[in-house]
Amino acid sequence: MKHRDSDAMWLWWISVVGDLWFGVSWLLNQLTKLKPRKCIPNLSLLREQFEQQPVDGSSSGLPVLDVFINTVDPVDEPMLYTMNSVLSILATDYPAEKHATYFSDDGGSLVHYEGLLETAKFAALWVPFCRKHCVEPRAPESYFWTKTRLYAGNAPEEFVDDHRCMHVEYEEFKARLDALSTVIAQRSEACNHANTKVRCENATWMLDGTQWQGTWVEPATGHRKGHHPAILQVMLNQPSNEPQLGMPASSDNPLDFSTVDVRLPMLVYISREKRPGYDHQKKAGAMNVQLRVSALLSNAPFIINFDGDHYINNSQAFRAAMCFMLDRRDGDDTAFVQFPQRFDDVDPTDRYCNHNRMFFDATLLGLNGIQGPSFVGTGCMFRRVALYGADPPRWQPDDDSKALQQHSPNIFGTSAAFVNSLPMAADQERSVATPVTLDEAELSDVMTCAYEDSTEWGNGVGWVYNIATEDVVTGFRLHRAGWRSMYCAMEPDAFRGTAPINLTERLYQILRWSGGSLEMFFSRFCPLLAGRRLHPMQRIAYVNMTTYPVSTFFIVMYDLYPVMWLFHGHFYIQKPFQTFALFVAVIIATVEVIGMVEVKWAGLTLLDWFRNEQFYIIGTTGVYPTAMLHILLRSLGLKGVSFKLTAKKLMTAGSARERLAELYDVQWAPLLAPTVVVLAVNVAAIGAAVGKAVAWRWSTVQVAEAATGLTFNVWMLLLLYPFALGIMGLWSKRPYVLFALLLAAVAATASVYVVLVGSVPDFLSSRDLGSIPSNCAIWVICLSEVSNECQDDSGLAPGFCTGATSDKRREFRLQKHGVSESRCKERIYPQW
Repeated sequence: MKHRDSDAMWLWWISVVGDLWFGVSWLLNQLTKLKPRKCIPNLSLLREQFEQQPVDGSSSGLPVLDVFINTVDPVDEPMLYTMNSVLSILATDYPAEKHATYFSDDGGSLVHYEGLLETAKFAALWVPFCRKHCVEPRAPESYFWTKTRLYAGNAPEEFVDDHRCMHVEYEEFKARLDALSTVIAQRSEACNHANTKVRCENATWMLDGTQWQGTWVEPATGHRKGHHPAILQVMLNQPSNEPQLGMPASSDNPLDFSTVDVRLPMLVYISREKRPGYDHQKKAGAMNVQLRVSALLSNAPFIINFDGDHYINNSQAFRAAMCFMLDRRDGDDTAFVQFPQRFDDVDPTDRYCNHNRMFFDATLLGLNGIQGPSFVGTGCMFRRVALYGADPPRWQPDDDSKALQQHSPNIFGTSAAFVNSLPMAADQERSVATPVTLDEAELSDVMTCAYEDSTEWGNGVGWVYNIATEDVVTGFRLHRAGWRSMYCAMEPDAFRGTAPINLTERLYQILRWSGGSLEMFFSRFCPLLAGRRLHPMQRIAYVNMTTYPVSTFFIVMYDLYPVMWLFHGHFYIQKPFQTFALFVAVIIATVEVIGMVEVKWAGLTLLDWFRNEQFYIIGTTGVYPTAMLHILLRSLGLKGVSFKLTAKKLMTAGSARERLAELYDVQWAPLLAPTVVVLAVNVAAIGAAVGKAVAWRWSTVQVAEAATGLTFNVWMLLLLYPFALGIMGLWSKRPYVLFALLLAAVAATASVYVVLVGSVPDFLSSRDLGSIPSNCAIWVICLSEVSNECQDDSGLAPGFCTGATSDKRREFRLQKHGVSESRCKERIYPQW
């Protein structure tokens, strides 16, 4: 604040405001972590309290649970992953009669429909196999891929034969899934030729000889993506309450399931109606349709949602979440339980910070001690009545059922069956799911496009609409109403999924998150506008989570400051004085110590911390500016930036190099350009400094002073290292190539600088300083070691006066023109 540079006040203001922003945001980030709370589910106590005595004819007293899976495109979201997710859910260690799975195909594809049929058939073998031998994980693709596994079943003598047989069955199942697209196309072509009376020759036909109502292989009116009627099919019916043992081994049944319960949970296929002219609200709209359909079929008091590429890695995950929901202390006020996201197929060093461990294991864990973590998408268990907009018990003296009955039916739509299901949704002690007694008309009604018109769906009911990050906003709405949430981490990981390991796809994912966060802050869901039910520290946490992209303005400015090395040859930034340097050193040391403490209590590694730092800089240089542009366009009434959905590619079961092939793909996009510029500027700055040191024959003191500034450039290159590898493609397999390229770029820049300086005559010896008009009140000074007073006042970088290498010549020039070494009043910069 004391050392202002009058020639660069704009830079001074940016620096002061930027440092103030960084300090405040860091402080707010720390405030939300002052009360970390680790909670561990007690599964043995859960079994003791809810499963020792049968209730109402059921073998378990656990609550009923509905599971939602969402997918839209069998290409961007490979169907093998999606069906593995379904299989892991059907085989999870939770009473078969107590959970139902709702599969939402938002693309209306016959491939998904018939793929789910094949999955239901294969589940008749896979699920009893998992129960018999206590298989973990229970997604077959991950299970058969695992090299080593500990046996925990009750039939070790049968395991080897059963495992071999099951592996063969699974390979045949995969082959049938792979062939579905071809089979459907060939079947449809044959049926279209045989049915000459059919008006449309491009119809898509099902196995039973009827036309598929959803999206056809060859799009046609009423049968293209975004234009088809609602489809609902119960693939597996609700099982009985009593265990049902399987058949012994025979020629038709290769596996002996005579001692195993072979019941399968309920499985339902859903494809909601799509009509042109309607805003279908993407994933949030599909999940709200699932919410209504499930209320009419099973109406479980608890719901857990999955993306199509996530599977259950720990079969006890549902029970673990129930420990929090049924907890006698905070359970009734808990709206949702959030699990951390974990991923397969990420490279061993996690180059692009896909695991995001600092956020999940540190930030969310810190929020657990306040009002709870935010909702961050997949792997989250909800209390149904909370999604319906009911108040938590601490804010509502009546029970949830009475509170819901007071709502007008217009809030939830015109379906009488759905409105009548609301009171029962609050009864978590209901032990048996409601049998399916509704006709198709009732179910189709809640799946239509127009059902939500003039209702609170997408606003005060269900998942929130019209925002890119519908998950965070939905969680915020629940916290704002007074609900709390819980963070549940367990070993082994509860769920695992597939992450984008391509650099461009990863950046597009971060763009969607950061753009949606800013949208939230500048919307009616701004944390600053929330009511008194939101905890003050929780409000601060949401402010932090929605404004972090603003830092990009100041960080990009700092990243581009080194460009000054390339022009006038000086820094505007004041040379650090002793007190300032000590102050900065103490602050940096304190911040790093706090960071290490955070890493320690969160159970992270230094690599996790450093990857987080690296990708934060990569995001601020390329992604966050685009997110800021999006908000600017939206504020002007324009459409804004289109957020690209993350595509997932199918990984092969070959070598690690084959599985990580996507890591070395380069997909050029405008999103990469800003970071490339920052990288080039910092490399060029180092080269320019080397060139000046050579051309101007810097002294040791001058080199040491310049090295202080160059530390920033080297640190920036270290942080941008994963990005540099990402744009190298296959060459990034050999990191030493990158170092060679960087050294070559620095050497080339330095050489160019030396050549250019050598072609310009010596500044002091070639220009006649006496030719400066005497009426010009300009004092010409030379910074290089004239005097400390002159050097500190000028603010110029050491060594820019080329002709000052000779003490005698410098002294002669200064005396000739009357320049005093003790007084430097004004200065002029050399213009070459």
